[in-house]
Amino acid sequence: MREKECIFCKIISGGISCHRVYEDDAVLAFLDIGPISIGHTLVVPKQHYEKLHNCPVEVFSAMSAATGKIAGVVAEAMQADGYNVLCNNGRSAGQLVDHVHFHVIPRKIDDGIFQRWPKFEYSSGQAEKIAARIREKL
Repeated sequence: MREKECIFCKIISGGISCHRVYEDDAVLAFLDIGPISIGHTLVVPKQHYEKLHNCPVEVFSAMSAATGKIAGVVAEAMQADGYNVLCNNGRSAGQLVDHVHFHVIPRKIDDGIFQRWPKFEYSSGQAEKIAARIREKL
């Protein structure tokens, strides 16, 4: 996706309005227009990068620092019991806007959100093979 077509780039430039909660030189945070919970906030870098692994370390660092600050404040403001920080990368992972971003989702006990984390067990020897494949790529 080109920056000119990116909805988050349009929000950052002021072409589309949003409910801003935080801004600095590198990052903008605003309320999600389709929230999972009240106070659901998006943290986006002002520079356009499609996925997390495309971000230079300084952009990732700025996003991480801002997300940590914002997450605590959002949770406190929403009187949340906790929060999720998510970063979806690619359509199969639920990324709907091709501009890297973190979701800060305030949570309450028994709120019904993400009730079950899908999990499984590796077969015998499978974990060792998978770890080796990943290490090879590093």
